[in-house]
Amino acid sequence: MKLLHIDSSILGDNSASRQLSREVVEAWKAADSSIEVVYRDLAADAISHFSAATLVAAGTPEDMRDAAQAFEAKLSQETLAEFLSADAVVIGAPMYNFGVPTQLKAWIDRVAVAGQTFRYTEAGPEGLCGDKKVVLVSTAGGLHADQPTGAGHEDFLKVFLGFIGVTQLDIVRAQGLAYGPEHRSAAIEAAQAQIAGELFAAA
Repeated sequence: MKLLHIDSSILGDNSASRQLSREVVEAWKAADSSIEVVYRDLAADAISHFSAATLVAAGTPEDMRDAAQAFEAKLSQETLAEFLSADAVVIGAPMYNFGVPTQLKAWIDRVAVAGQTFRYTEAGPEGLCGDKKVVLVSTAGGLHADQPTGAGHEDFLKVFLGFIGVTQLDIVRAQGLAYGPEHRSAAIEAAQAQIAGELFAAA
């Protein structure tokens, strides 16, 4: 099985989402030693944002692209191929200013491709990624789950994943991390217990 591990936090070793996403991957590998992990750090190796240049590169025949267009097209192709080839995906997604990191949004824009991860039909949109399992590691300084303030973060990610057909979705959540050391410790420990217990109990 191929597992794609995505991190998007800019906080390095101080990141709760990085810590927990790593622990999810380690638990998964402990449950299945045959797993092949591909890691993408969107903060350290940022994907350029979706732009007019992206569309022009995609619409230009390969043999007519200049160097910048060739780079842009290759980035889109490799990012999409990496996602499509994965059986499972672990996404570290901290909340920044009521939304996902721009680095993560840039990645989403590269994998949301009509005809590849979804398609439009006479009956409406149809997701094409129903065979993938996704674990979303959702972290935030405040308490936003199931609140209007979470619409641009966890809710947005659930909508996107549902749109591309993902039905096997687990959420590891650690929120209220800025409410003090005790609250942060309790939230991290609860997430770790979920990773150790519920998430891989049947693995």
